[in-house]
Amino acid sequence: MKVLVTGAAGFIGSALTLRLLERGDTVIGIDNHNDYYNQQLKEDRLARQIDHPNYMHIRGDLADRQLIEDLFKNHKPNRVVNLAAQAGVRYSLENPMAYVDSNLVGFGHILEGCRHNGVEHLVYASSSSVYGGNTKMPFSIHDNVNHPVSLYAATKKSGELMAHSYSHLYQIPTTGLRFFTVYGPWDRPDMALQKFAQAIIKGEPIQLFNYGNHRRDFTYIDDIVEGVIRVLDKPATPNPNWSGDNPDSATSYAPWRIYNIGNNNPIELKDYITELEKGLGKEAQKELLPLQPGDVPDTYADVDDLINDMGYKPATKLEDGMKNFVDWFNGYYR
Repeated sequence: MKVLVTGAAGFIGSALTLRLLERGDTVIGIDNHNDYYNQQLKEDRLARQIDHPNYMHIRGDLADRQLIEDLFKNHKPNRVVNLAAQAGVRYSLENPMAYVDSNLVGFGHILEGCRHNGVEHLVYASSSSVYGGNTKMPFSIHDNVNHPVSLYAATKKSGELMAHSYSHLYQIPTTGLRFFTVYGPWDRPDMALQKFAQAIIKGEPIQLFNYGNHRRDFTYIDDIVEGVIRVLDKPATPNPNWSGDNPDSATSYAPWRIYNIGNNNPIELKDYITELEKGLGKEAQKELLPLQPGDVPDTYADVDDLINDMGYKPATKLEDGMKNFVDWFNGYYR
């Protein structure tokens, strides 16, 4: 296949690109290389794939309508994985328009590209943050998610709705994946794990919001990539049993689907930090702070549909994933 991967120099995008290349696919990658975090990390991720004979990289922004039109017209990808987005819950409180430009306008350009160029399947990153004010655990794709608590979450929910409209109007198979707290080697420095590791090494206190009482469904990067590939290879189909009298939030009469990809095993934040301390061989100084605006106290993924439809469930143990992260962290930052 020829696969377009957006955000191809990002944490998940680069890992996915490497897997697709390993199995023989041709990959067109695009990334805007913005300065939201250390650009050198993106360049170093990209270096792992840039010289592969089946890889081509484009430096550009999804919000550039002409660029995206030309990309689809010239390269004709069979399938698309849209991972590019302005990430970060807290940053959305400070710079909301960055989320509108990337997550709404940019995604609209991707949908148009798929519409006009015969794309077989669009898979796109949503987020566990769409569950917002929901408190019923585990979070189910069959529950409504109409109460986001950050603009980031609102843009991800909006993306799911935009995709549905294109699946309905133009019969484009689209699948949204709600990722749950991804971690592992090559992750973003603005994410909690790298922030914690850097602070612990420097002997600086780490900030634990909600007084450290968060629970997260931490999901290892390789598990995320495996889930994306399983879904990519199985284009969304209509649900013949869908009814407007009792609408299912995860399926449709159109070729549109939603899945959670999470470890299905929420971990206390303090236990997560304990594993990191073990790996680094150093104890953290902890600063306990109240819950931040836009944050949710707990995440917990119901992955029954992923198991039933794709025959897959993330299974990497925290201690194994954390060891791999620490090995990478120590090597990369020397």
